[in-house]
Amino acid sequence: MSTGGTAPAEADRGETSGVRTALAGLTTRGRSFLAAGIAAAICAFVLGLSELLRVGLLLAVLPLICATVLYRTRYRVAASRRLAPARVPAGSEARVHLRMDNVSRLPTGLLMLQDRVPYVLGPRPRFVLDRVEPHGRREVSYRVRSDLRGRYPLGPLQLRLTDPFGMCELTRSFSACDTLTVIPRVEPLAPVRFGGEAQGYGDGRQRSLALAGEDDVIPRGYRYGDDLRRVHWRSTARYGELMVRREEQPRRSRCTVLLDTRGGAYEGAGPDSAFEWAVSGAASVLVHMLERGFSVRLLTDSGSAVPGEGADGFAGTGQETADAAGLMMDTLAVIDYSDGTGLSRAYDVLRGGNEGLLIAFLGDLDEEQATTVAKMSRRSGGAVAFVLDPDTWTREATDVPRPGDRHAERLRMLREAGWTALSVPRGASMDELWRQADRERSGLAAVSGEARG
Repeated sequence: MSTGGTAPAEADRGETSGVRTALAGLTTRGRSFLAAGIAAAICAFVLGLSELLRVGLLLAVLPLICATVLYRTRYRVAASRRLAPARVPAGSEARVHLRMDNVSRLPTGLLMLQDRVPYVLGPRPRFVLDRVEPHGRREVSYRVRSDLRGRYPLGPLQLRLTDPFGMCELTRSFSACDTLTVIPRVEPLAPVRFGGEAQGYGDGRQRSLALAGEDDVIPRGYRYGDDLRRVHWRSTARYGELMVRREEQPRRSRCTVLLDTRGGAYEGAGPDSAFEWAVSGAASVLVHMLERGFSVRLLTDSGSAVPGEGADGFAGTGQETADAAGLMMDTLAVIDYSDGTGLSRAYDVLRGGNEGLLIAFLGDLDEEQATTVAKMSRRSGGAVAFVLDPDTWTREATDVPRPGDRHAERLRMLREAGWTALSVPRGASMDELWRQADRERSGLAAVSGEARG
């Protein structure tokens, strides 16, 4: 919950500033009364009618009295804002809960709450609150929705005070703001296993021995429930406490997701553009592989990764997995086009060691860039590429298909280098492409096995 703090509906100002603020708050009705009163007073002075002068003074003084009383009103209110949830996928709704507390001993008059929100989230919400009793509370809520990912500020909350006659309105603002994070859409993927891929940390765990002999044991402290047959007596005598053999250590499979963010690789804009599909696909794969127990790393064409991740990427179980997924989604929520024109920086990062499974989301490639991508598969345990077809993403659905010779040539280069390369047409389903990649890779593995046999 984000608290706006206790904010009085007044502030210490000079008398001159106070008069200007009060007069600036006059409504159309208040200005009309003031103008009519001044006109009536002038006419009364010219015509010598004292009764008309009294009417003019009454009309002119009434809005001034309302503005003075409203400006000197000592309301003390506290406001808070709560987002449910604070991180929402693109196209989904989030609800914003506002709470107003009257912390003074006096009741309030008519109040109007107004929260500032970006235009992309919808219209500016306004709420009218009638009299709030001393130490009373009012709660209201509104919904926001965006089809575009990003981080959007909410607030500050504004409080408008008005008099019973509607002559004057004064605005007071709270200082607290909140941020709504709109993350990419995540499509659930089938739990497939690519041929030649090392298994994850879950089913069928791979394990490597941590010792080669009795003298190479790496002991650890005894925990309740450990098998007493694993007690290492030599280490127990050395450390003075019960120690057990750590005979096995789990080895977590690794997966690197490469996202091509070059501005020249994509055309179009908006939630249905090719770049947004690539970002959404990368998000779906990251979440899926992390849930399967992989050490996951996000890499862009500029060679940058998610801030805060380790050398092997994010890994964890339970709450750690959720935190890692949230951090990666926050990064993808604000990711934008890069100024780069090539993929050499990403290749320099990948060629440093075995990255395990490599999954790439690529835009339009020229011959040099395709050659660079082809070399990336040499140090990976498996390589899958989703290459967006520029022809289908830049044409309307009713256009006559054109032969994509260049695109087909790039796919052939990647497949000859060991990639499982798939063309991504406009409106393709990530789950269907995921299953297709598994089938093609399983078929390649079977053909390779028969050739070796």
